Amino acid sequence: MAAIEIKKNIVWVGALDWDRRLFDELIPLPDGTSYNAYLVRGAEKTALIDTVDPSKTGDLLENLQEAGVTRIDYIVSQHAEQDHSGSIGAILEIFPQAVVVTNEKCKAMLMDLLQIPENKFQTVGDGQTLDLGGKTLEFIFAPWVHWPETMLTYLREDKILFSCDFLGSHLAQSRPLLTDENRTYQAAKRYFAEIMMPFRLQIRKHLERLNTFALDLIAPSHGVVYPRPAFIIDAYRDWVSDKTENLVLIPFVSMHGSTREMVEHLSGALIRRNITVIPCNMIHTDIGELAKELVDASTVVMASPTVLGGVHPAIAHTAFLANALRPKLKFASIIGSYGWGGRLVENLLASLGNLKVELLDPVLAKGCPNEKDYQALDNLAAAIAAKHREIGVLT
Repeated sequence: MAAIEIKKNIVWVGALDWDRRLFDELIPLPDGTSYNAYLVRGAEKTALIDTVDPSKTGDLLENLQEAGVTRIDYIVSQHAEQDHSGSIGAILEIFPQAVVVTNEKCKAMLMDLLQIPENKFQTVGDGQTLDLGGKTLEFIFAPWVHWPETMLTYLREDKILFSCDFLGSHLAQSRPLLTDENRTYQAAKRYFAEIMMPFRLQIRKHLERLNTFALDLIAPSHGVVYPRPAFIIDAYRDWVSDKTENLVLIPFVSMHGSTREMVEHLSGALIRRNITVIPCNMIHTDIGELAKELVDASTVVMASPTVLGGVHPAIAHTAFLANALRPKLKFASIIGSYGWGGRLVENLLASLGNLKVELLDPVLAKGCPNEKDYQALDNLAAAIAAKHREIGVLT
């Protein structure tokens, strides 16, 4: 890669990971990702804001060399997770005069995760500033976006917010600045769903605080730099609101076709009632896509056959993820088939305790669904339509 100036004396020196396809051994990365690090040169001091994943340390060092860097005074660590902090040790070896600037909580984590000596730190408080000479860094504490120690950095003179994981996206592209708004929107929404959605109530407060800052650029630690900050700020305001859409998400698995028949019948009944339906076969569905659809859905219907008296493992995993992500769903139900009995409904409900939803009557078929079961599915579709009208998403 190359060192790329995004504004005078502010240089992107990060790394692109085109081929990475899984993050945290959990999150699929269809578009790869980037680890964004930014060099800020003042008249007197130079700061490096974040580093890169340890696998890409060589790229960071090459970019610093290309940028003609002979001295780094400060390494600003906004977040202790290793995809941002993992190259700090290498930078300290090459630039031993540098100190790591971070908050107390992040300092403790970096000492645990990377074994950085305590004497290499300079801690800062919320709202504190660091003068580089004509460039002033202001630190903004933003806990739970998405770790408890996260902070943001505001460059006052250039009106740039270095937002760490907040407002980012898993997206690798050859230039840092946003070029394709539609592609970036989808990547950012998916990223929000996978990582930020559990913290949407805290994020609301952080967005309110950002209203007090004049912003010309937002530079996250993953994905693209936003030359129009309102693009991503407005998107986040929508995603963290309580507003949902006229959408029913149906994650399903079918072993012998019975549950699939129920899903297809329910989908048709909902579509006839002018409700958008997204069925997701969880044997094949990318969990990031599922998470993205959960951002806006008003209703989720979990559909599973009974396996050894309980829920199918793929749907159990789906329920675990939905429960962990805490989307703003309003309603939920369960459908499925069984052979000799079991506790399908009980098992699923036990896995969804974090969802503040109204449960609509489940529909279970013994073996293949019959006319009575189809009527029950029609009744469920009618109940969902009535609930969507109540909350104003269906007219």
